[in-house]
Amino acid sequence: MSKMRYYAITDVGKKRSLNEDGYIADGSIFAVADGMGGHRAGEVASITALDILRANLAKRGKEPIEQRIAGAIKQANQDIYKKALKDLDMRGMGTTLTVAIPSDGKLYIGHVGDSRLYLLRDGKLSQLTDDHSLVAQMVQSGHLKPEEAEVHPQRSIITRAIGSEADVEVDLSVEDILPGDRFLLCTDGLNAMLSDNEIAEVLRDKEDLGEAARELISWANDRGGKDNITVVLFESGGGPSSRFGRLLRIGW
Repeated sequence: MSKMRYYAITDVGKKRSLNEDGYIADGSIFAVADGMGGHRAGEVASITALDILRANLAKRGKEPIEQRIAGAIKQANQDIYKKALKDLDMRGMGTTLTVAIPSDGKLYIGHVGDSRLYLLRDGKLSQLTDDHSLVAQMVQSGHLKPEEAEVHPQRSIITRAIGSEADVEVDLSVEDILPGDRFLLCTDGLNAMLSDNEIAEVLRDKEDLGEAARELISWANDRGGKDNITVVLFESGGGPSSRFGRLLRIGW
């Protein structure tokens, strides 16, 4: 399979003074992390998780990719959990973490939290990850309708995060990559502001990945930009579509 074309960008939004999101986008690893915690602890958690993920996945090993992803995420969880125990200012910190690794025509996915991975295939948008959130549980149990979940006042409460417990359960999955597939990794600063239909509209209408990413960020900010917003787009094609194909953190 040809190399992945990609574009990634993060924005502090309109309401926050600090960007606690982070990402990796280098053609072989795509990931987003949305940190949480006071006194810059959320930023520490997301940066730590991404750094450990990158370092662990860079190591050569015989283990299947799924095991390597799970091991890297669990290592990040342990390090963040221990760091929080040692520093009072870091108590309660954590982060979401969603990673996608393309290899031999397949996409290997690891996921904890409520950041999301979407697939646009033949013009149809589908969510490839499950939100680990209170409202998602309520929808699954039948106590809440999906449209009610989008505006529920507790929709930001997550039920699983990196660093909040000594161990963490990691969702693992594998998807085939077909010609023309376009993938979107994002933090909830995007999907809390835009509906899936609106996200799909941008991804269908904007052929250039950079234009699509910037349009999504702009639209989320126009809606209020209540949280940090991170967008990582990638699809089968040539090299990176912009200079943003790297780890970028804004709002330090």
